[in-house]
Amino acid sequence: MAKILIVEARFYPHLNDMLLAGAQGAVEKAGHSHETVTVPGALEIPAAIALAADSGSFDAFVALGVVIRGETYHFEIVAEESARGIMALTLDGLAVGNGILTVENEAQAIARADPRQSDKGGHAVKAALALLDLRGRFAR
Repeated sequence: MAKILIVEARFYPHLNDMLLAGAQGAVEKAGHSHETVTVPGALEIPAAIALAADSGSFDAFVALGVVIRGETYHFEIVAEESARGIMALTLDGLAVGNGILTVENEAQAIARADPRQSDKGGHAVKAALALLDLRGRFAR
């Protein structure tokens, strides 16, 4: 049984509740355990994963958050840098599923976050578990 850390940026709690429900459901359905930690925003997610990875307590990680385009360039910075940080962690060998939604509006976020629709939280867990499986396969 794998232990998964879900790191969520609760900038939009009502949207994150849906992402988190999907992620937790996917972890439980796969027969694994999980812990959840909360960070202020998507930019802090890669740092939290890196800190947790140093503890050696977790086998895989799931990043959850929502970034909605606003009127400034901030959207691009948060979307690109959070994705870059997560990619760097995966290239360093961590099994990380990226469930950070980068959307134009709340309707798009709801459609992607809702476990009854796109279930991106659940998909992020499946991605993390697939990478964990590959890491185990290639380590032999």
